[in-house]
Amino acid sequence: MEHDGKALAADEIDVHHHRGVGMASVHVRAVVTWLAIFPLAATGMCALGALVPQWHPVLRAFVLTLVVVPTAVYLAVPRLLLFQTRIGRATRTRAQRRAKRN
Repeated sequence: MEHDGKALAADEIDVHHHRGVGMASVHVRAVVTWLAIFPLAATGMCALGALVPQWHPVLRAFVLTLVVVPTAVYLAVPRLLLFQTRIGRATRTRAQRRAKRN
């Protein structure tokens, strides 16, 4: 996808990074992704280190990513984004109620 001759990522709408209504910013999604992957990777590394310490580190990393990536993409990130959306919506609703009172 291109806009004004510049290639865009699949989730970008234009070169100014405008996003659709209700869509988290790329920065929020990056933080959410990190929050999903770090605990999964840390737990997996500890488990694999204890279970198969003789494996080559590259093999351990390969097996770890086979588990962590799908778990993060299909389970953890969507749930964290939903949680972030609910918090944001509740915050906006509270602010709107306060503004109406004043």
